[in-house]
Amino acid sequence: MKPHSRSRLILPDLPRRQFLQGLAAGGVMLGLGPLITPAWAREADGTAIGTAKVLTGTEFDLTIAETPINFTGTPRMATSINGSIPAPTLRWREGDTVTLRVTNRLAEDTSIHWHGILLPFQMDGVPGISFKGIPPGETFTYRFKVVQTGTYWYHSHSGMQEQTGMYGAIIIDPADADPIRADRDYVVQLSDWTDEDPVRVFDKLKMQSDYYNFNQPTAVDFFRDVANEGFSAAISKRKMWNQMRMNPTDLADISAYTYTYLMNGTTPAGNWTGLFRPGEKVRLRFINGAAMTFFDVRIPGLKMTVIQADGQNIEPVTVDEIRIGVAETYDVLVTPGDEAYTIFAQSMDRTGFSRGTLAPRAGMTAAVPAPDKPEPLTMGDMMGDMGGGAAMDHAGMESMDHGSMAGMAGMNHGGMAMDHGAHAMGGGMAMGGPVRVRHAKSEYGPSTDMRVDTPRTNLDDPGIGLRNNGRRVLTYADLHTIGGPIDPRGPEREIELHLTGNMERYTWSLDGLEFGKSTPVHFRYGERLRVILVNDTMMTHPMHMHGMWSELESPDGRFQVRKHVINVQPAQRVTSLVTADALGRWAWHCHLFLHMHAGMFREIVVA
Repeated sequence: MKPHSRSRLILPDLPRRQFLQGLAAGGVMLGLGPLITPAWAREADGTAIGTAKVLTGTEFDLTIAETPINFTGTPRMATSINGSIPAPTLRWREGDTVTLRVTNRLAEDTSIHWHGILLPFQMDGVPGISFKGIPPGETFTYRFKVVQTGTYWYHSHSGMQEQTGMYGAIIIDPADADPIRADRDYVVQLSDWTDEDPVRVFDKLKMQSDYYNFNQPTAVDFFRDVANEGFSAAISKRKMWNQMRMNPTDLADISAYTYTYLMNGTTPAGNWTGLFRPGEKVRLRFINGAAMTFFDVRIPGLKMTVIQADGQNIEPVTVDEIRIGVAETYDVLVTPGDEAYTIFAQSMDRTGFSRGTLAPRAGMTAAVPAPDKPEPLTMGDMMGDMGGGAAMDHAGMESMDHGSMAGMAGMNHGGMAMDHGAHAMGGGMAMGGPVRVRHAKSEYGPSTDMRVDTPRTNLDDPGIGLRNNGRRVLTYADLHTIGGPIDPRGPEREIELHLTGNMERYTWSLDGLEFGKSTPVHFRYGERLRVILVNDTMMTHPMHMHGMWSELESPDGRFQVRKHVINVQPAQRVTSLVTADALGRWAWHCHLFLHMHAGMFREIVVA
């Protein structure tokens, strides 16, 4: 039985409070080992949840099957690996060759993609691109040499399986001593769960893209605008958004109305807990394994020193809060005292949260903060660098004459249509400062409802909901990979793609073309490329290129940080350098699960 697409157990939506709290208990780490976590997990009646088992060595057997799960009081079927959510944590060593035998016990094809791992494309695990997938009843053997270190994860690249529980962590230890020393070492994997059939969720969004958004502007908001800005400005503001058929509170496609947010497979009520001795240095490996949720993570009372981003060691930076995009990883060090601390990860739309505890003794808890109030999107999030400066004046957005913007949806922003389908672009890159972009002809179609002409390029914006909140929030401008770029060469060629969509139709695409209408992007083997991504939508997209690193540049063209996922904020233009050193066929897509599913996806051919 395919649990979600064929289920007849779908019930009316449950009260939101139930999703916020959850029912399932979670695991408590006893903190027995300094670096290797104990290989046990709490066994439930069906799927094991909580702290995942840790599998080490070079030979692994993984079995994918349906197993029962109950996070909310309503039993459902999950797609699990070796019967647990999250899947077992795989601990590898740099330089080893690992063999992973993956057996499919489902009634449909499956796959595992090793996210962020450099390997031969045939081992990458994307059906239709790098291999055929794993049919029911068969075993596929992945084998490759491990050539990197750090924190990564793995997940299904088939159907809706990732959304139904098929994800786990990967830790790769250096061949030599790890320069990062810690007394405790915990994976903290964040995710989202829905009792609904994910196919049904997608269908609802196709019919009504704001189906799960209950944070709509109200009459109270209107009268507040009247009081603050005057009647005419308030009317103009409403008229503008209505004409654009956009919503300033469209912060996430799916909310806690249907999602339960998990930490290591544990609901907020379950309260996953990691133990420590006071004064110890604790390493937390945050992994966002969610399908659709950006999390803002903080530990009230503790500073977090970020020491790794997407598996790569960075120059340490100490912050209060981190926005972790879907599929990103951040390793942090904390030094707690003799008290309990809440690990608090609120969703970007502020409708819910995931929560766990760091404590010196089992059973201790700390206060759980209330989620912050959601902030509406600004004009800068829609139009980018309107003022002509590289940095946005966010404070000034509130006093803008929004009325003057009315009707811009119908404007021909580009007027210089070009065919990005050819992909290769000549011309120089604007090194900081205002920059205008050109739009492909294919952007002027029903799959695109918005085009940004003057995107902002700054990397020091933490994003909507985190600006001016009084906390020190990590931004991409803070990230600097130790050792610099992997390739000293400058770009030989530029490729520009625009992230596009139509909110009303719930279509997502690149250059206005969904995957099925697109042609592959071609990289010449060995070349150094500059990749330019321009976000022409009002949502942040975590863009993931398989098989190769993306080396993010600062606005003035200097090397910033090496990543496998780059969040591109609304109306933002970012550039990165890529060395095309991996022959074969690779996927390149938004890691928001349903955006990828709807078409924001390309194939890369390196030849």
